[in-house]
This record gives sequence, structure tokens and C-alpha cells, in this order.
Amino acid sequence: MLTCRRLNEDLALALSLADAADAITMRYFQSASLSVRTKSDRTPVSEADEAVETMIRETLGRERPDDAIIGEEFGALKRAAAQRRWIIDPIDATKNYIRGVPVFGTLIALENEVAVVSAPALQRRWSAVRGHGAYCNGRRIHASRIDRIEDATISYDSIHDFDKHGATDKFVKLVRRCARSRAFGDFWAHMLVAEGGFDIAIEPQVAHWDMAAIQIIVDEAGGRFTSLGGEARADAGSGVSTNGILHDEVLRSLR
Repeated sequence: MLTCRRLNEDLALALSLADAADAITMRYFQSASLSVRTKSDRTPVSEADEAVETMIRETLGRERPDDAIIGEEFGALKRAAAQRRWIIDPIDATKNYIRGVPVFGTLIALENEVAVVSAPALQRRWSAVRGHGAYCNGRRIHASRIDRIEDATISYDSIHDFDKHGATDKFVKLVRRCARSRAFGDFWAHMLVAEGGFDIAIEPQVAHWDMAAIQIIVDEAGGRFTSLGGEARADAGSGVSTNGILHDEVLRSLR
């Protein structure tokens, strides 16, 4: 009972963090004065990314001082006695964000337990507590029951990422088998799998903070999340979300 109550408190905290993050991202969104620079890994970061992560870290420092934190922009904050860890992507799809595309979101996870994905420009928010289902805007969501690849809708990020893994030909064959394909990428594709609108989402090159919240929500919606290698981990460097029924066949087709 205490554990369930604590997780509900953690979800409430994550939702309040998402509220504050939304206020920041929407204040900067489509601003002509938004400051953007290129990081050492040649990816962009905006002042909004850094403002959101700073806010979340400061709040967690007050509210959960014993917990560890890892975030995209400022790395890991380790605590010697920490038994729990928060994983943060302040703005997923920063490239969309800085170009004024409304498909971006803040991803917050208490590792393997609680997840919130908030996309304020889309007016959508997904959440889940492990063992208690997944929700979008307060409505329970479920993965689809499509049981044939030929009837499935697949989404993916950049095809160039498959080139890096030598899997482009296999991926293209899989896409050609599917009924429909859309290149949404980022959190949005995985959330559509969780909602049952899509059946397969694949990102061959991702970071832990990209997938930590997504894994929980997809799993709790009745879908399945793994790496391309089939590991049920968010930190394995790749992400495959499906409705669960198609998962093994999708993984086999890419090996």
C-alpha cells in the first residue's frame, strides 16, 4: 500500500513537472529570439531545453533529494545512497521545436516505474504507472490488435540511422510488407503505438532519455518495447515499439 501511494505521489510530481515544462516550452516556441547552439555531438540545443531541464533538476532536488537524476543536457547527478533514478529529456524532437513544428515533448521517467510524456503544442499528455495502465489526457489507452504485418502501420525516424546499422535493406523490405508507413519519428510514433493508431515504431539510434518514459507507457498500454536486439531495456541504444502481437516477427525481419 505504501509503495502504491508513493508511486501515485511520484506520478503527481511528474505531472506537475510536466505542467511547468509546458509553460517554458510554449513561452519559447516559435520565438524569433530563441537561442540555439550546436553541441559537441553535432545536435542542436536551445535555451528552452536547458531551462526545462534546469527547472526539473531543481524541483527534484527539493522534492526527491535522495534520488539520482540523468538528463540529456546536463548528464548524470549521482547520489551515493540513491535507489531510484529520474530520467529526463527536456525537449524530445528539438529539431522540430526550433523550426516551429508542433511535434515535440518533454519526457519524464522515474526509472521502470512512472512515466509522463507531455506534448503541449499537440495538447496531449500520456502517463503511466507500472502495473496500472497507460493514459492519454486522462483516457485509458490500449495498443492495437492487428495480427498481420501486411495490415500494420509502421512509423520510423531517419532512414539514415538504419544505414549506420547495416539494416536498411531489411528495414525497407519490412516497410514494403506493411499496409502503411509514416516517418514521424521521436516520441510521437511510439505514443501512437500505445494509443492503437499505429502498430510498429522503430528508432535504431536513440539515447536512454529518449526511451525511458516511452518504454513504460507502451508496455502499460498492452504493447511491447525492446531494443532491436530484443532487450526489454530503454538504455540499449535503439527502440522498437509494437502492439506486442507483431513484435517477434518485426525483430526477426530486421536481424
